[in-house]
Amino acid sequence: MDRLKKAAILITLVEKLRENGSWCGETHLQKSVYFLEDLLGVPLQMDFIIYKHGPFSFDLRDELTALRADELLKLEPQSPPYGPKIVLSKRSASVKESFPKTLKEYEKQLEFVGKKLGDKGVTELEQLATALYISKRKSPNNSVDERAKELVRIKPHILPDNARDAIEKVDQMIEETKNL
Repeated sequence: MDRLKKAAILITLVEKLRENGSWCGETHLQKSVYFLEDLLGVPLQMDFIIYKHGPFSFDLRDELTALRADELLKLEPQSPPYGPKIVLSKRSASVKESFPKTLKEYEKQLEFVGKKLGDKGVTELEQLATALYISKRKSPNNSVDERAKELVRIKPHILPDNARDAIEKVDQMIEETKNL
């Protein structure tokens, strides 16, 4: 997918997340893009690794920096200890208007991620995204309990009950995406 189409999708994702109550910092976008790609098959071509707080893409970090340099996204500083919010610039609307077919093609996926993840805090996003990683990439055929144990093994600060809950929520999301 070419860079401007990716930009239109990322800009729309910021909108959808904010419409659904998201703080919309970089962590929110990292986890949401991971869901767009791994759960919903939106081909943004971002490589993700398991990092300090779950799936993370250096490609996406670079793309967000480029979008800020192009004045399509802006950072809105917050009081410490919080990081900045990502907000849309006035110029971002023109990119969206340039790619109506692309946005129409991925409209349901963007809506789904916005609704499912928009109101989540970073702690829950880390748990859900790591649960998705385990459920789709690492141990897709394992039971809920086995995947929850794997989540705790990878992220020992996550409590077993929270790990199980995250795995179950991701399983439900996977089921719901079959209707998209």
